[in-house]
Amino acid sequence: MVREFDRKIVLETGEEYYGYGFGAHVDAVTEIVFNTSMVGYQEILSDPSYTYQTVVMTYPLIGNYGITDEDFETKTPTLGGMVVREYNDFPSNFRYTKTLSEIMEENRIPGLSGVDTRKLTRSIRDKGSRKVLITDADTPYDKAMEILRTTEIPHDAVSLVSCKKRWYARTPNPQFNIIAVDCGIKLNIVRSLNHHGCNVTVVPYNTTAETIESMHPDGIFISNGPGDPTDVTPVIELIRNLHGRYPIFGICLGHQMIALAYGAKTFKLRFGHRGGNHPVKNLETGKVEITSQNHSYAVDLNSLEGTGLIPTHVNLLDGTCEGLRSEHDPVFSVQYHPESAPGPHDSEYLFDRFINLLKEVKRNA
Repeated sequence: MVREFDRKIVLETGEEYYGYGFGAHVDAVTEIVFNTSMVGYQEILSDPSYTYQTVVMTYPLIGNYGITDEDFETKTPTLGGMVVREYNDFPSNFRYTKTLSEIMEENRIPGLSGVDTRKLTRSIRDKGSRKVLITDADTPYDKAMEILRTTEIPHDAVSLVSCKKRWYARTPNPQFNIIAVDCGIKLNIVRSLNHHGCNVTVVPYNTTAETIESMHPDGIFISNGPGDPTDVTPVIELIRNLHGRYPIFGICLGHQMIALAYGAKTFKLRFGHRGGNHPVKNLETGKVEITSQNHSYAVDLNSLEGTGLIPTHVNLLDGTCEGLRSEHDPVFSVQYHPESAPGPHDSEYLFDRFINLLKEVKRNA
C-alpha cells in the first residue's frame, strides 16, 4: 500500500512539492536554500547561520547515523526546516543518542522527505533562493500563496541567536585571551581557538567597544552568523571603533562585516554557497583549498578601492571574494569555514595565522 503524502512545500513563485513529514508538525515560512554536503546534517541542523532558512539536502540519504551529543554547533538549533529525498529514522551508529527527527521535533523544526530534491535544487539554482511555506498537504493553494505574500522573513536573526550574556571557554596553559563576538558562533570555532592556545570569552553581538576594551583582550574574533550583514549595525560599528587597535579575525558574516566597516559593499548571491566542496584559490600562495561554506551574501570586489582592504582568496566557481586583509591594520577575514575541516586540513593554517598575528602585535607593543 502506497503511503499518501501528508506535507508539502509551496514556493512563492507557485511551485508545490509534496512529501512526508518528519520532525515537528508545524507550519513555517522561511527562505529555501540547498546544501551540497554528503555528510554533516547534524552540523547543518545546528549551525545558527541557517536561522529562518529551509535547507534542501542534495545528498539523498539523510538520518543514517543519527544525532550525537558531542557534535552540535549550538545548544539550541534554529534551522527553519529541512527537505530530503530519503529520510532514515533507524540510524546505524554506536555514538548516536537521538534520531534527527527527534531533535527537530524538540526544537520545533519541520522536515519533509520523499521530495525530488534534484528537481528542487535545480529550481533554486536557476531561479534563486526565495520564500517557501512548509505546511500540510491539504492546505489550499490559494491560502498558501496568501500566507507567503503576507509573511515577511524577520531581519532579527543575529539578535535571536547571539548569546544574551558572556560565557567562557578556557584551555590549559593559554597563550592569549580572545574576545569572540557572537553573531551565531559555531562551537567548533571556539574549540579551534582553544586548541590553538587561546582562552575565549564569547560576548553578545551588541557588546560595546568600551566593554571589550575593559576586558583587555589580546585579539578579537568576529563570528559567522545568519542574515544580511548590513542589518548588524552594532557589530559593524564595533569593528570601526576597534580596528587598528587589536588583531581581528573574521569568518563568514564576520568577514562581510569587516568589509562593511572599512567602507566596502556586500551583495546577495542568487542562491548562495553551501557545502563542503568549494574550491578557493589563495592569491598569496597560489594554492587551491577545498572549503566548507554557508552564506547568502558576498563582498563586492569592485567596492574595495580606497578601503585599504586587499583580496587574499577568490572562489574558483564564480570569482567571488573569499578572503581579505588590511594593508595597514592587523585584520584579516575569510568567507569560508576553516573550522569545518574541509579538505580536511586545507584551511587550518588560518588559525595559525591569527596566532602569529597576535604574537607579532604583542612583540611590537
